[in-house]
Amino acid sequence: MSRPGATAAVLAAALVLSACVSACAPSVDPIERLGRKAADRVHPHGPSGEPPYRRWGLTEPLAPAPRPPLHPLSLRAGLPPVVDHVPTSDRVVFLTYDDGAEKDPRFVDMVRELQLPVSMFLTDSVVGPGYGHFARLQSVGASVENHTLDHPAMPGLPYAGQRAEICGQQEKLKSRFGIRPRLFRPPYGTYDTATLRAAEACGVAAVVLWRAATTPDGITYRTGDRQLRPGDIILVGPDEALGPPLRERTARLLRRVQASGLTVGRLEDYL
Repeated sequence: MSRPGATAAVLAAALVLSACVSACAPSVDPIERLGRKAADRVHPHGPSGEPPYRRWGLTEPLAPAPRPPLHPLSLRAGLPPVVDHVPTSDRVVFLTYDDGAEKDPRFVDMVRELQLPVSMFLTDSVVGPGYGHFARLQSVGASVENHTLDHPAMPGLPYAGQRAEICGQQEKLKSRFGIRPRLFRPPYGTYDTATLRAAEACGVAAVVLWRAATTPDGITYRTGDRQLRPGDIILVGPDEALGPPLRERTARLLRRVQASGLTVGRLEDYL
């Protein structure tokens, strides 16, 4: 049997503890607080209330891409087709990035927050030890495609050498990302018949060039055109001479896309 004095002391301590919890501690359960923090990280306006598109230099949100086509561009058996655009009436263009030289960590945030569908054509010798950066990009929705092992000019190389460059990078990307790319871009956008034969042997479905590319002054067009059109494949080059970081060059391009009444689609949905 407990003593009266001890019982009274226990009751008094309980009252003091209760008062302290009520007056001093937050009223929100710790688990709930953690949940709120997680929600803040994914809230469309972020903790500051600023919408993501403004954080990335846009004056309005990107229009959502239309539903992917039920019947993508038919890729027949045999030598893979060479494409610089996708024939479509959808008001979309496609953003592609070469080499993997630029590893701007904030670009990962940009792709995630804008839900930006981009295709990364990677060269093993350029990416070097930076595959982790591109794994993070893949985890937020970027697609990974083939741009050879060592970035040689393909025309004139023997078939065996071209096949080693393409198939070798197919295997490297499969081991790094768990996928075998379907698309291939030859370095410098140049190729010959041996390139197409080697690409076919390595399981490539299409050889992807581009119709427009970013430059320090804006955009250049391979076809002599002067405006973006639905289905255009755009190259965002890795050249540091372009000046601003990759995220800023991308924002500048996105403003141009919006001004043309277009939005960004996922290339892999159309090929």
